[in-house]
Amino acid sequence: MELSALHGIGKARLMALHATGIFSLRDLLCTFPIKYKDASACLAVSQARAGEFACFFLRRAGEPKLTRFGKSSRVTSLWEDDTGEIACCWFNQPWMKEQLTKRMHALVYGRVERFGGRWQLVNPSMEEANRIIPVYRPIPGLPQKVHENLTRQALSFAHQVCHETLPESLRRSYSLMDRAQAVCILHAPQSMEEVAAARRRIAFEQMLLYQAAVRKVKSLRKQAYPMNTIRGRQEDYWKRLSFAPTAAQRRTLAEIARDMALENAMARMVQGDVGCGKTAIAMGAMDLCIRSGFQAAMMAPTEILARQHYETAKPFFEGQDISCGLLTGGMPAQERREALHCLQSGQWQAVIGTHALISKDVVYQRLGLCITDEQHRFGVSQRTALLNKGTNGQGETARSPHLLVMSATPIPRTLALAMYGDLDVSVVDELPPGRVPVITRIVPESKRKDMYAFLRKNLEAGKQAYIVCPLVEESEAMEALKAVTTHVEELRKGPLKGFSMGVTHGRQHPADKEAVLQAFAKGKFQILVATTVIEVGVNVPNATLMIIEDADRYGLAQLHQLRGRVGRGADQSWCFLLARENERLRVLTQTNDGFEIARKDLELRGPGEILGTQQHGESAIAGDLLFGDMALLYEAARCVEEVEADPAQSQVWHDLQLQAEEYLGDVAHRISIS
Repeated sequence: MELSALHGIGKARLMALHATGIFSLRDLLCTFPIKYKDASACLAVSQARAGEFACFFLRRAGEPKLTRFGKSSRVTSLWEDDTGEIACCWFNQPWMKEQLTKRMHALVYGRVERFGGRWQLVNPSMEEANRIIPVYRPIPGLPQKVHENLTRQALSFAHQVCHETLPESLRRSYSLMDRAQAVCILHAPQSMEEVAAARRRIAFEQMLLYQAAVRKVKSLRKQAYPMNTIRGRQEDYWKRLSFAPTAAQRRTLAEIARDMALENAMARMVQGDVGCGKTAIAMGAMDLCIRSGFQAAMMAPTEILARQHYETAKPFFEGQDISCGLLTGGMPAQERREALHCLQSGQWQAVIGTHALISKDVVYQRLGLCITDEQHRFGVSQRTALLNKGTNGQGETARSPHLLVMSATPIPRTLALAMYGDLDVSVVDELPPGRVPVITRIVPESKRKDMYAFLRKNLEAGKQAYIVCPLVEESEAMEALKAVTTHVEELRKGPLKGFSMGVTHGRQHPADKEAVLQAFAKGKFQILVATTVIEVGVNVPNATLMIIEDADRYGLAQLHQLRGRVGRGADQSWCFLLARENERLRVLTQTNDGFEIARKDLELRGPGEILGTQQHGESAIAGDLLFGDMALLYEAARCVEEVEADPAQSQVWHDLQLQAEEYLGDVAHRISIS
């Protein structure tokens, strides 16, 4: 059966599915919910608890009211049961007023808040029956209810299209349910206990296949041309910089140089804390490669970060008579043609760019080193795609470039070794001297005015600031979070009136986003209000303050990354976390050590947040850890080791590797269209 045969799917919806990589019933069924709304049972209003999601059966206690302010709106309505009252409000959904007028009773689900002395639900959903509701990652042009309906239709074919991937012996040893059964439960669960068991099955499979894939990649490392990376060349590089390297930087570059001098291709990950100097290490590796007669390429996850690296590297390299170029997807056609010529002819010895570096029409003359500035957005598939560009010409196609992966998020070493099994790991565990630690404070709502007064004082002194909000507009997906656009208007008219302000978010066109970030970096406005797009690729030494709204909604690792945008100059910097104080956030006020924070985050939340699993299609690991936890990760790693080492299971190991190839191919396809 084809997707197009499902009831309720027309040309537009079919195109929406295709745009996200869903082409078959199997693809649809393997697009699992990202979370669930447990509306299987109702609470009484008297049982409401702030901060918890709950379902209530209510009767309307007043007429709904629609309030407009600028382009935004709010619908409010009072509801009750026999135990008390609760207010409901919907932002930017004016049509709700008419819908509510027709209802006297409603089954509502949402996050409970305490506001103005009364209980409140912000953007609650109206449900038809008590059940566990799957929530899918938003697909433009495909409403949630339509997505769920299409998936439910496809479930009747689950046993035909979701074939078993694991042998019965493994399923029995690790207490795993059948794959098709797990798929059916994840889309139509009867209980959250069922969901946990089904998640475990799918997560174990994905972790297992990932582990098998990285082991295969490691075993297939090709020969590379050994490079002349003697210590004298390393010392010469460090002397040419305007600052003295740390011992950790020297040690890491020496490890890289030792790998590059061998005949087997290097595959090494360098990870370290914010500001530890990974870029200088990467440039050192490029310098060693180029001086050995090869080209070096660095791939960054965003255009703004690629340009930032380019602007750092270009004057340095050109001062050493090394040509350096930039290649991004947003280049004008003529510039792109010139860039491609410079790469193929060898005119460019160093190139920095985005995914454009692995486009089909890109040909290198003698590529000897590939660097990916990981940020967990490039998986095995994309690293391999860059490596496959190879060192072509002059009969060198059988040899592979060396690979260096730069990880911008500190990860506990054991997790790094488990998840990046195809890479050797170097840790830059030292920060440059003289850095002033960022002071972090948790700010309750009652202290917001005092915080703004402190902010105004610093802005008047010529400093700049970031204000981070989680969303572009308020929606059902993330209840009660402040919208960037609404928040900006409130700030402009209220506590930050008179200060120049820019806005950037993930839904902006990349060129517009880059223009805003560049303008802020050049000091053209004082405040940048943004979503987490600023987590990567903004270096503004004059920005000394950061305010993070709803800070309790982020993982510690992500908060630490955001905090790393300030503290880049010589002045004292501050990070204010707007949230109620809790044990998790207190960790950030006590340490600036990213590895310690990552360890605590791992302990409290599991690996998903550290590895950035919310970025669909941007990492080969994303799906693997979407449902994962550390115990299961190590269990899968141990399983792979045992199967690989046991001659009696050679067929099982062969089948696992074939499955792993298919899995990575699927990931690569999803990446290419996302």
